[in-house]
Amino acid sequence: MKSAPQGVRHLYVHLPFCAHRCGYCDFVTLVGKREGHGAYVDALLAELELEREVLAEGVETVFLGGGTPTFTEPRELARLLDSLPRAAEVTVEANPETVTPQLASLLRESGVTRVSLGAQSFDPRLLAVLERRAGPDDVRRAFYHLRDAGFDNISLDLIYGIPGQGPSDLERDLAAALALGPEHLSCYELEAKPGTRFVHAWGAELARQEEAMEGYFEQVVETIVAAGYRWYETANFCREGRQAGHNMAYWLGRDYLGLGIGAVSTVGELRWRNAPKLAPYLAALASGLRPPRELEQLDGPTRVVERLMLGLRLDRPVPLAEVAGAVEPGALDRLERLGLVQRTVGSLGLTRRGRFLGGGVTAELIAETPAKDYN
Repeated sequence: MKSAPQGVRHLYVHLPFCAHRCGYCDFVTLVGKREGHGAYVDALLAELELEREVLAEGVETVFLGGGTPTFTEPRELARLLDSLPRAAEVTVEANPETVTPQLASLLRESGVTRVSLGAQSFDPRLLAVLERRAGPDDVRRAFYHLRDAGFDNISLDLIYGIPGQGPSDLERDLAAALALGPEHLSCYELEAKPGTRFVHAWGAELARQEEAMEGYFEQVVETIVAAGYRWYETANFCREGRQAGHNMAYWLGRDYLGLGIGAVSTVGELRWRNAPKLAPYLAALASGLRPPRELEQLDGPTRVVERLMLGLRLDRPVPLAEVAGAVEPGALDRLERLGLVQRTVGSLGLTRRGRFLGGGVTAELIAETPAKDYN
């Protein structure tokens, strides 16, 4: 499976600035540095010009992630948004404490169509564990500010498996999120990287939570689906027609361009990741050069395997023609008999039970992957 080296229709822009770095976070972030926001936006726009020939004339999605994009100094955020290609879907990630009526209006007036709000929990005790700055009322206020500004496509992020959390706590979090009526919900397992201060502080409790994750996952799916949402991707739920278009591009194996420190791009048979350091990034682009990057050549089989792995996260079948050679025929037959995979004419997908087992089933399907016993 090959992708065209030009005509990329999906653009990611990384804004790394945050007021505070949460203990569990492993994204490329920078704390504070408000005085440097203008120079960073200058560099982003310079990188965009260097890569503009890669983009299609009609870009479909733009996604501003972070960091906390809405922590960026408002004038610089507006300047950036006004300079980016127009797209049908423009998403900005936001932390609740940054969303004021003025900020919500700025986003709307700058062409943003969708906001992803990082709630994480509605329990003050659990928010303190996560080192979040916003409280439950901040989440609600931010949501209503966005509604008042005219946003009709808001996503809420929740995390489960937080130290000290139990099923009843998760039930209350889900109820609080659903009460707001967002168009989209993303619900993620807490993942804390080994060696971080968060793991050092909460190691024993994280181990206990790991044993409860399967139950939490089922609770999340059953509760949100019962509320009328579509479980369209492993960790994502939406009202009909409100899938995250930008993320769908990733899961469907589309090419994308990433701008900013730490940003990843996949274009044709080449993938690159910008170095995560700010100073070299700024210096290179100020000199008219591309920033320091790690390059990876992607062969056809690699992209086919990625198409299978990402595509099986969705509730839609994967066309067999797009993953030819990546599927182990014997594993496919065995998993189909176990009721974990469903095969139709020209396509395959995971059953509901298979989706709960997720990555393990997918790993076994990939050619030359050792078999596992699911009985």
